[in-house]
Amino acid sequence: MAVSMRDLDPAFQGAGQKAGIEIWRIENFRPVPVPKLSYGKFFTGDSYVILKTTGSKSGALRHDIHYWLGKDTTQDEAGAAAVKTVELDAALGGRAVQYREVQGHETEKFLSYFKPCIIPQEGGVTSGFKHVHEEHKARLFVCRGKHVVHVKEVPFARSSLNHDDIFILDTKSKIFQFNGSNSSIQERAKALEVVQYIKDTYHDGKCEVAAIEDGRLMADAETGEFWGFFGGFAPLPRKTTTDEDKTVDSHPTKLLSVEKGQAEPVEADSLTRVLLNTNKCYILDCGLEVFVWMGRNTSLDERKSASRALEELIRGSDQLKSHIIRVIEGFETVIFRSKFDSWPQATNVAVTEDGRGKVAVLLQRQGVNVKGLLKTAPVKEEPQPYIDCTGNLQCTDGSIELAVQVWRVNGQEKVLLPASDQSKFYSGDCYIFQYSYPGEDKEDYLIGTWFGKHGVEEERISAVSLASKMVESMKFRAAQVCIHEGSEPIQFFSIFQSFIVFKGGLSDGYKNYIAEKEIPDGTYTEDGVALFRVQGSGPDNMQAIQVKTVASSLSSSYCYILHSGSTVFTWAGKLTSPDDQELVERQLDLIKPNLQSKPQKEGSESEQFWELLGGKSEYPSQKISREPEGDPHLFSCTFSKGNLKVMEIYNFTQDDLMTEDIFILDCHSDIFVWVGQQVDTKNKLLALTIGEKFLEQDFLLENLSRETPIYIAMEGSEPPFFTRFFTWDFAKSTMHGNSFQRKLTIVKNGGTPIIDKPKRRTPVSYGGRSSVPDKSQRSRSMSFSPDRVRVRGRSPAFNALAATFENPNARNLSTPPPMVRKIYPKSVTPDSATKSAAIAALSATFERPSARETIIPRSVKVSPPAPKSTPELKENSMSSRLESLTIQEDVKEGEAEDEEGLPIYPYERLKITSTDPVSEIDVTKRETYVSSEEFKEKFGMKKDAFYKLPKWKQNKLKMALQLF
Repeated sequence: MAVSMRDLDPAFQGAGQKAGIEIWRIENFRPVPVPKLSYGKFFTGDSYVILKTTGSKSGALRHDIHYWLGKDTTQDEAGAAAVKTVELDAALGGRAVQYREVQGHETEKFLSYFKPCIIPQEGGVTSGFKHVHEEHKARLFVCRGKHVVHVKEVPFARSSLNHDDIFILDTKSKIFQFNGSNSSIQERAKALEVVQYIKDTYHDGKCEVAAIEDGRLMADAETGEFWGFFGGFAPLPRKTTTDEDKTVDSHPTKLLSVEKGQAEPVEADSLTRVLLNTNKCYILDCGLEVFVWMGRNTSLDERKSASRALEELIRGSDQLKSHIIRVIEGFETVIFRSKFDSWPQATNVAVTEDGRGKVAVLLQRQGVNVKGLLKTAPVKEEPQPYIDCTGNLQCTDGSIELAVQVWRVNGQEKVLLPASDQSKFYSGDCYIFQYSYPGEDKEDYLIGTWFGKHGVEEERISAVSLASKMVESMKFRAAQVCIHEGSEPIQFFSIFQSFIVFKGGLSDGYKNYIAEKEIPDGTYTEDGVALFRVQGSGPDNMQAIQVKTVASSLSSSYCYILHSGSTVFTWAGKLTSPDDQELVERQLDLIKPNLQSKPQKEGSESEQFWELLGGKSEYPSQKISREPEGDPHLFSCTFSKGNLKVMEIYNFTQDDLMTEDIFILDCHSDIFVWVGQQVDTKNKLLALTIGEKFLEQDFLLENLSRETPIYIAMEGSEPPFFTRFFTWDFAKSTMHGNSFQRKLTIVKNGGTPIIDKPKRRTPVSYGGRSSVPDKSQRSRSMSFSPDRVRVRGRSPAFNALAATFENPNARNLSTPPPMVRKIYPKSVTPDSATKSAAIAALSATFERPSARETIIPRSVKVSPPAPKSTPELKENSMSSRLESLTIQEDVKEGEAEDEEGLPIYPYERLKITSTDPVSEIDVTKRETYVSSEEFKEKFGMKKDAFYKLPKWKQNKLKMALQLF
């Protein structure tokens, strides 16, 4: 495409050079930059151009351009926005995808930039409207959407309400969310994000929030208050279809060619890639979606002409609200390619950097920094396991518990391997492994299956079944992974550290298979001839893989071990490093210990070496590359009757993971199936099948291998190598209730999850590096200290806590100190005696010998003094610790109190499933309101004994009694 400086609007110079969003408003048919503080604020009378720049792992910058048209914008302004979008694409090198966004019918991708929603305001600039700023008035909004929310203001009248949607009534002092009886839990939860947005934006975060259920009579004050705004309660009529609800009728897909501004149909029996000419522009009309395809050799004027032809085509039709997407040849979206009956994996079109380079030169002459226009260097990160791989655990009784256990699958059973053989696998067998590692406040588990390349199908099926039963027996609190030989993830190798794969197999299934097929048994023997390729990045991640004993198995980029009986050779390729050669020596100690090897360097081998390999032959020089990790994509899943449907969630966050649903995180080299706590058991057991279906259907058309590792991450037990793709708040994934109940708790409590669990101390968002211990910390030490419960693999929280007791001046400030919580009734004022008792309890806490336990001392007995104003606590050396003491609300008149001054309630009213629940309590500490007698009866122990238990054991008991 020819580019000249006159084609590029000055407002676009320097755009798209770094990741982020840039917005221009059309004023007098020219783009004017919008201040960053006004991003997300749109006026119904205006048109806007929005550029989203995303940095990929390859180092390239990807661009998506949207032009948004307010419902009151003029046709001329809309046309100017469409043309300026084409110009902006030209300024970026002619490869961006361009979207037309109509107010109220925006794409989910566009809305994802402005989470949780956009609420367009009346008025505009170029249209002559005035931006009106008035006193707060009551407004009614309708919310639709399960993943992103479409918000629209509707008339403040009872007739606007219906049973299918969710409505938000924003009044001066309170925000009401009305949940239609036919709306889903997920829709209600997403609408609460809009409530939070309105609360923060229009009320400075200071107003009450109420949830109103459709069909509930005025049994409570808030429901009565809501209906009072509509003149009292009355049944709602059934929803009637409006123009807004109508969709474009489905009709056959049509391909039109654009020449001289006119669109003419293309006659063809089927849609194929060969119909598209690189010198032309085309319109692909699919009804709800309309695409403009622009050939690489078309001019800027021809592309503008195609856009105008499309506007003329849909004007006056029912397609005005269709999603219109413009794509450039060579950069077609997956959705566009999927519309064709056949689309080759690679086209013959030469896609170069010429266009972008020419633009960069033109802008550089104008003094513009063009660094971001060109491809940057890819981010080179050494693969990291993102999991504690430090080894065994020592139990309190002195016994050693292996952190990893391995079973070989033998028919329908699994056979536990001895510790000495747990990192020695055979290519003809299938294995199950269980690895325990320190989690947030408990031991977490990873249960996996490993399929050898020559493992028999029956044993593969058996391995999956046995592993799934293990996960189910742990109440789905373990992560699971399915791994194929040759496609192992870094986590797997790091767990085993020194991993060896032998040829052949030891299982009955493998032996029966080779007997039936009359295949010679090639199972490895120590006395035979064998060749091993050695690979890895260090002592904590090294592998020896047995390969075919021929010269063609060699590679200049690897080191090898070759043995025949007591004769051992080591061979180093020309491209190997001293570190690679050190790994050979380490692996040699495991394969052939106590034998002296004969070192061989590439190009100076002995005759005996070549004889054992059957003579010289050519061999490759390139390394066997790992499948690179790609940019992550998140999909929501619907699986029914063997059919998998997915929808991509753009610009995802942890809040997009709904506890009622199953999601897939696709990283190309691995995929994760995330399963919410509220998913039924039947679908939980289908998680692996869903992952396999995803690989089979390859929704992103990225040539996914069917042997890509599949992880299953259960909500509440997500491994760190999954959470690293998010800014993760562990408290959110361990909250009780459905999505709506959880978010309602957060919204009502000022945006903070109410949960008695620690957050991740070092959350790693996508693109960052996790904080992993150095090699010396990860090495497998064989010494044990009687003073430490965990000898190796201590969690960061435990290390920090232990350091506090060993050296108070060396506390890790990123780890909070042990929390000591004392709850006083509001009517009780802590006097000097009380302070002294509290300080004594705090001091005793820090003198406890065991740092592993969660330290919660028995509450201090408080005698209420006479009512008086609460004096301020005097500053002293313990003032910072006293800040952790909290004051509870007044004990209501007539309520009973336990011996520690707390209100008490019957256990049946405190249960989560209670039909008569107690209000105004800390829902994360329900057990504190149970009387001492009833507590001992239900828990089988006194309160002080309960609080001496580790936090995860406390939570487990509370869950069993429905108090958590």
